[in-house]
Amino acid sequence: MSANDPSAAGSTAIHRRVAALQRGLDPSCIARLASGWAVFGERQFLRGYALLLPDPVVPTLNDLQLSARAKFLADMARLGDALLLVTDALRINYAMFGNLEPALHAHVVPRYRDELAPLDVAHPWAYDWASAPIFDAERERDLLSAVRAALAA
Repeated sequence: MSANDPSAAGSTAIHRRVAALQRGLDPSCIARLASGWAVFGERQFLRGYALLLPDPVVPTLNDLQLSARAKFLADMARLGDALLLVTDALRINYAMFGNLEPALHAHVVPRYRDELAPLDVAHPWAYDWASAPIFDAERERDLLSAVRAALAA
């Protein structure tokens, strides 16, 4: 069964989230981009943490044809540009793993000048995600609107 097979629709959290996005049921949705969906992360261990989810879902970046791969990587950078523009971030970290959830997804992580040592130089997975605030669309309404506007520009 391939990742694009409809019977695989619930096989990973990425598949389930893309299905919810397609139905308009994910309040963390930032925008539909050429390659997929820009969303805020469920846990905001750093404000503005976002993901790019491909649509259709594929197992890895290497499973995309060259043109689709280029679109996905360009959209990932566009999302990072938008976050950099509207937050007070110093830089953006990008990551793709797919080990725990074997479906392509890119983490787009704003990094800030005021992060405390030693986390300020650590990878984002060093943060305590379990204690991080859950994304709240109402609380982050201004950030959501600003990132949407930056992506639309």
